[in-house]
Amino acid sequence: MLWGAHSGTFEVRAEGGETCLRATFPYGVQTELANNRHEVVAPRAFANRIEAGEDVHFLSGHDFNKPLASRAAGTLTLRDTDTALEIEARIDGGTSWARDFLAANAAGLVRGLSPGFRVANGGERIERRGSDLLRTITRADLIEISAVTKPAYPAAQIEARSWETHQDRQPAQGAIYALNKWRI
Repeated sequence: MLWGAHSGTFEVRAEGGETCLRATFPYGVQTELANNRHEVVAPRAFANRIEAGEDVHFLSGHDFNKPLASRAAGTLTLRDTDTALEIEARIDGGTSWARDFLAANAAGLVRGLSPGFRVANGGERIERRGSDLLRTITRADLIEISAVTKPAYPAAQIEARSWETHQDRQPAQGAIYALNKWRI
């Protein structure tokens, strides 16, 4: 069974025709997935597949028909720490769905981060806290990470920025751009 949609942040930067995405998925952040049902991912819950070097995909909307990067292609780097899963992806805008993702992100429509994973046998702990249930994911196989419109964890967001400076642009006749200013 695939589970996912957790907190994190995205930052997308374009440099020299390539788009580099950096994101963090912080561990230990609790969310309410349904009424009285909460979930949290424990530190280094995804470590097994990451440390084994297994392939993981970065997708648009959990759709394996819309890959944006992968470890096997050499365009996705994952680093698992005690505080967060750190993600870096190089996105080539050569596919329609990559261009769609980048445009939707720039328009503020796609800002969420959501990992897709399978909980390993014995990899969860469920506790009752009054009328609530808390599921703690302690060990899971990370299969993919997706850019989504609405993640289960509200803190998950994407931020898009360009590295372009005034020299990189062809300004309209008579237009003046601020030097080395971030463009959103």
